[in-house]
Amino acid sequence: MPAPFTPEHAMLRQVARDFVETEINPNTEAWESAGIFPAHALLKKMGALGLLGLSYPEAYGGGGADYWFNTVLLEELGRAEPMGVSLGLCVHTDMATPALARHGSEALKQRFLVSAIRGEMVSAIAVSEPDAGSDVAAIRTRAEIDGEDFVINGAKMWITNGTQADFLTLLARTGGERGSGGMSLIVVPTATPGFSVSRKLDKLGHRSSDTAILSFENARVPRANCIGHEGQGFKIQMEQFQRERLAMTLMSITSMERVLGLTKTYLRERKAFGKPLLHNQHLYFELAELYAELEALRHLAYHCVAQYVAGVDMTREASMAKLKAGMLSRRVADTCLQFHGGMGYVEEYPIARYFRDIRLYAIGGGADEVMLEVIAKYAGMGPKA
Repeated sequence: MPAPFTPEHAMLRQVARDFVETEINPNTEAWESAGIFPAHALLKKMGALGLLGLSYPEAYGGGGADYWFNTVLLEELGRAEPMGVSLGLCVHTDMATPALARHGSEALKQRFLVSAIRGEMVSAIAVSEPDAGSDVAAIRTRAEIDGEDFVINGAKMWITNGTQADFLTLLARTGGERGSGGMSLIVVPTATPGFSVSRKLDKLGHRSSDTAILSFENARVPRANCIGHEGQGFKIQMEQFQRERLAMTLMSITSMERVLGLTKTYLRERKAFGKPLLHNQHLYFELAELYAELEALRHLAYHCVAQYVAGVDMTREASMAKLKAGMLSRRVADTCLQFHGGMGYVEEYPIARYFRDIRLYAIGGGADEVMLEVIAKYAGMGPKA
């Protein structure tokens, strides 16, 4: 479906694009070398521009708009050169706060959501563990009930923004030993005694983003910090995952557009055998096919946005979009690097960084295999049908 973009969306797009071009891209090399970006400073600037909480209620400082405005922001974040930065910002807007905004108590919203929308607090989503990534039902971090408190013990891994976050949206087991039942989603301030960052991970790509292993040792938080009802955390997180997967798909589309544009320019300027490489039919046919597949993915993503805005379950379609985004991103990265030849293999050109960065999109937010399992289930196939 065509997106119902209005002049207001166009204004937001220009503000977001200017922000990426002036506040993010000029710092690419510095933040990549440092292995981290200044999340507090960047989010504070975004908050001042009204770029955080676009579809959250105005009562908490949000824009009160629908998700098409988030779509515009995510598309522009996808144009950022350091993909670790765009993902870190997306974690804050579309992964760690949606459940809080939808299911959190008034007190939690006033304390954490308002600050997140202003950019005064950095958030992170803490679900994955060393032994439970794709298999969320296997998480072992426990939040034992002790009177009016949770006492949390365990570890989380692959946590984006993990070293900088002021609060975590934590999925922990509050009952039972295994399975999806007995989990709760809990807001955990990182100033809580017993919480610590075990270490920052050294990654293949997304090097401008801090990704951490987190530890909890008798970390005590009020039971009032539970998002929604106790024991409903798995269901709420599965709901939040769909928005996360849609957000990653939207960012991947414009990131693919960016690298295809870089490749097209390179092939037009680079000459071999007396003519521009872009005059080689094989090369421009390959790019043309990628552009066609990218446009098809964009319309699938827009269909998901329309469903989300209408309040229709988009789990099936979002899983399809996330799957295709991960697969197509890999093909775009490989093709564009190949077409750059030796220049694509050196760090002087952005293609090498893109090749490393985009690989995460087939893993993070649900690996390709998880998406296939979901799609198969909706098609009535497999043991979980």
